[in-house]
Amino acid sequence: MTGRRSGPSWAADLALGARLVFAGGRHGLFRTLLTAVGIGLGVTLLLTSTSITTMLDARSERTAARDDQRVGDQPAPSERSLLVAESDTVFRDRQVRGRLLQADGARPAVPPGLTALPRPGELVVSPALAELLRSPDGALLRPRLDHPIVGTIADAGLSGPHEYAYYLGTDRLRDGDPGVLRIDRFGVRRDSPGLDAVLTLLVLIASVVMLLPVAVFVAAAVRFGGEARDRRLAALRLVGADAAMTRRVAAGEALVGAVFGLVVGVLLFLPARHLVETFTLAGFSAFTDDLRPDPVLGVLGVLAVPITAVAVAQLALRRIVVEPLGVVRRAAERRRRLWWRLAMPVLGVLLLIPLVGGIDQASGAFNQVQVMAGVLLLLAGSTALLPWLVEVVVRRMRGGPVSWQLAVRRLQLETGSSARLVSGVAVAVAGGIALQMLFTGVQHGYVHATDQDVSRAQVQVLVPGTLTGTDAGQLAARFRAAPGIENVVGVFTTTAAPVAAPTDRGDRPRLLLRIGDCAALREFATLDRCADGDVFHAVDAQSPEQTAPSVSAGGELDVGREGAPDAVRWRLPATLPTVAVRDDPGGGRASAVLATPGAVDLPALRGLEATVFLNLDTGSDSIEQARNAAAGVDLGARVQTLQAFQESERFGQIRRGLYVGVTATLLLLGASLLVGILDQLRERRRTFAALVAFGTRRRVLGWSVLWQTAVPVLLGLGLALALGTALGATLLAMVGEPVRLVWADVVGMCALAAGVVLLVTGASLPVLWRMLRFGHLRTE
Repeated sequence: MTGRRSGPSWAADLALGARLVFAGGRHGLFRTLLTAVGIGLGVTLLLTSTSITTMLDARSERTAARDDQRVGDQPAPSERSLLVAESDTVFRDRQVRGRLLQADGARPAVPPGLTALPRPGELVVSPALAELLRSPDGALLRPRLDHPIVGTIADAGLSGPHEYAYYLGTDRLRDGDPGVLRIDRFGVRRDSPGLDAVLTLLVLIASVVMLLPVAVFVAAAVRFGGEARDRRLAALRLVGADAAMTRRVAAGEALVGAVFGLVVGVLLFLPARHLVETFTLAGFSAFTDDLRPDPVLGVLGVLAVPITAVAVAQLALRRIVVEPLGVVRRAAERRRRLWWRLAMPVLGVLLLIPLVGGIDQASGAFNQVQVMAGVLLLLAGSTALLPWLVEVVVRRMRGGPVSWQLAVRRLQLETGSSARLVSGVAVAVAGGIALQMLFTGVQHGYVHATDQDVSRAQVQVLVPGTLTGTDAGQLAARFRAAPGIENVVGVFTTTAAPVAAPTDRGDRPRLLLRIGDCAALREFATLDRCADGDVFHAVDAQSPEQTAPSVSAGGELDVGREGAPDAVRWRLPATLPTVAVRDDPGGGRASAVLATPGAVDLPALRGLEATVFLNLDTGSDSIEQARNAAAGVDLGARVQTLQAFQESERFGQIRRGLYVGVTATLLLLGASLLVGILDQLRERRRTFAALVAFGTRRRVLGWSVLWQTAVPVLLGLGLALALGTALGATLLAMVGEPVRLVWADVVGMCALAAGVVLLVTGASLPVLWRMLRFGHLRTE
């Protein structure tokens, strides 16, 4: 190597670095394998994260293709048309999508996933629902779907593999009935409303928080086996290589590890795709084919890995001098500088400060690049500050048990490698604290009071207008007979029009008519006295416009749906007290005529709707019994669980998506941290063997490994708390919310991270015991 080579030598030097990776024997291959596994784990999560958009798009396309809810004019009956009615239900907090189908002609439109419409009384179900109905867990659901199953819905007709869905053929639907629509095709393209500025901010921050730890660990994985690499570079200097050549050789070694990491990441991603169908998280499931990396983002991510590997390898050489007779490290001579490490989070805050108070739900677009840059700099500051913090703290540590002294001394000699291992954890915790603060601060804008009174009722059942007056007694009896239902209060509802001259437009104003016993009517109005046969005019004083049309005692009403041929003429009594409307348990409030059953000819009425309020006991299956009773009345009946507060659907989707991402990130951090600890143990195998040879107990060495990991972790959590709180406060100021820190969430986040580190360290102990063999004292 002493002779000067003609032409560019960088290609030959890169190739030499690649060859040296395979020339290190068994230990060299194992070191390369660790690096490849570490990078591969990051690549796997990177490919998974770039597949989220394609997964959501595929899910949206399937749900849009089966959409049967039309807005506007309906088509005329034809050979292609059919009647559709929703019959959704819920089972154990899982949504069950249901549709009733009735063909108009011989060639009706068929929904995706079916080859033909089921005949009346036949059921076609999703594979997940079929499995549930066959299992013992589905015993309470079977009474609702007590029909022969003649087929299963194919993947094209499902949002995901674990969706509960069914189609039921029927011949009981009538055009014009409430909830019944006529269509001649499935699938409609709807413009989905975009996210408001605050939700967009949440998505951006969540993306940075989940992906930045991946980049941090990929950078740390490139530096696995650094001591052995330095010895190889020193040998090259001994035979005549200059400093520039050693850098190119180091770049060649890093490229090999990065390429192998990409291969490992792809090989891990391919089988991991199939695992996505085995679980459901927050009601979300996906097919294997949905998990496809976005072409543009995937290519950018793949290209970023080798570039990062080479850059980190060159930066690692900055702190050492490779000489022919060895490696001289500069870290022992010069302490780490603080100013540029502080500059990163300070610059991040300075980028975010101009946006303070400028983002709210009603605001338009904001500078997303500026936000992402500021958050990246602030969070990345933890990776820069942690090595300095560990160095400053451990320099002052003295004394303690032998295991503590061994750990402290190792940290004093090599603070960088220990800090790099836990930098990803610190970034994840800092970002998690900031996200929790932001979620807590803005959730009041997306969680609204419903005005529902759960102390009066816990369930509301709405039966569509298919009932007759003869169903009154049977309806209440069916619910009272269901186990777990303690109290039943219900009314029949229809509309009525005064028998008078029509308006100038030619129509007659209509009013609401509720029919029920006194206990039921008291849920809708304030009644001083009530007996069967009484009629009341309930007026909403808060909304005077709802009192029209006027109702007079002794006047006549036509009771029934507008235009219905079976309307019944009913005369109001001579005495018609006016009472005040009150909110019903479901939060509804409207002026109406309230009548007890003895005041009207109830059996003669048709097309009645029913509203039933139920009080349940504390049994876990009482709600399922209520749903079964409602399905026995009408499959189209809606059973609503009353709740005092309701969360925005988009906000809830982002929250669930964040949980998915955090789960995947924690799994990656745990696996990557284990790989890093294994690399450290392998590098110190001779030291461990020598200590055992001199009589050091295994327990002492085990505790030293734990302390060596615990000290940087504790310091990293403290740093994450400071930076995460600062970022969270800045984000809250950007959306105009006061700073609120929920300590239970912060402690929970830190405890979870500490638990992951403790678990991973414990999992590395069996490898440590294998290192404590005298055979590792051998050298060549």
